[in-house]
Amino acid sequence: MDIASKLTLLVGILLALVLLTHAQSCSNFTFPNNQVFDSCIDLPSLQAQLHWNYFASTRSIHIAYKTNQAPTGWIAWAINPTGTGMVGSQALVAFQNSDGSMTAYPTTVTSMNPSMQPDTLSFKVSNISATYYNNEMTIFAIVGPLENGTTVNHVWQAGDSVSNGIPQAHALSGPNLQSMGRISFLS
Repeated sequence: MDIASKLTLLVGILLALVLLTHAQSCSNFTFPNNQVFDSCIDLPSLQAQLHWNYFASTRSIHIAYKTNQAPTGWIAWAINPTGTGMVGSQALVAFQNSDGSMTAYPTTVTSMNPSMQPDTLSFKVSNISATYYNNEMTIFAIVGPLENGTTVNHVWQAGDSVSNGIPQAHALSGPNLQSMGRISFLS
């Protein structure tokens, strides 16, 4: 192996190590507003995390969904109470406005081309807010009571643009199509 090849290999290894040391799993993430969550999961796509506290007495969940995002994009986390996937899900959406303030609201996803307008969900959502800090967007909310139990189908998304206060379509390939699963809030 010549010197240029060795140098290229060394740079690649160093870059991988730097990325690994800067990657932060959900279990050691500290929120800038000092909120604390008892449980979390590193979601398998979109470099996303879901943090939560489950309150058995009210069957409610205090969630924080976060992912890396450009300030011009949007994020969403949803529960699908009737099936799997995006259609039928009931989402919490957030994006940053041009003045730097955040908008967060619930919406229903009734088709492959949803309106993304604010809407009422089949379950209660309160204390919804969002932050943008250090290239990460986070939605906070209290969801519930959950009528269908503590294990739900969920979907998470991130899109690249917002136009006139409406999130625009996300990519229809790769990680965006893999961002769904089932989660138990008791685990």
